[in-house]
Amino acid sequence: MGRWDHPAAGNESRKRILRTVIREIIARVVDARIEFVIHWQGGDHAEMSVVKNRAGQHRWSADIEVRQLVSQLARQLKDGSIAALLNRLRYRIGRELTWTETRVRAFRSSHDIAVYQGGEREGRGEITLEQAADILGTSKMTVLRLISAGSLSASQACKGAPWVNKRGDLERPEVRGAVQESRASPLTLDPRQIPLELQ
Repeated sequence: MGRWDHPAAGNESRKRILRTVIREIIARVVDARIEFVIHWQGGDHAEMSVVKNRAGQHRWSADIEVRQLVSQLARQLKDGSIAALLNRLRYRIGRELTWTETRVRAFRSSHDIAVYQGGEREGRGEITLEQAADILGTSKMTVLRLISAGSLSASQACKGAPWVNKRGDLERPEVRGAVQESRASPLTLDPRQIPLELQ
């Protein structure tokens, strides 16, 4: 009989070990808990209980959250950029594996999520923060201030994801007016002070 923690021990070996020492396991649901009785081969038994998962909560909840997030990000980013963002957000795949471009591609394939196509964002009339700044003739920091003030609509799939603007919103008079005001009232009069560009 091999050891449970032996490096060469696989799932089949561990199953044989369990069948050798356990005769049966009886489980029953009691209110919000699941109670187990383990009958060992030698005749002894042990009891244990665990809290039952609430409706909608299970071990795959994180996978569902990641699937929804990847579905949104795949409309904006290539697989390599998605992997980098998921790692920054500390999402993991499988047994605590970090994300790579290959793993994002496999995840998309298994969940029928289409790959990002160049130009599809523009086809939806969406532009990036950088593009918005170029069109408005201002800085990314100014665009972020407009978003924060509610003068310009924008969205993010999650914290750290690219900001997405609607190109048509940039032509609204209130947005153009806010840009003009920002030029007339600079953020700082101290030329040594450098504004932080946050995303």
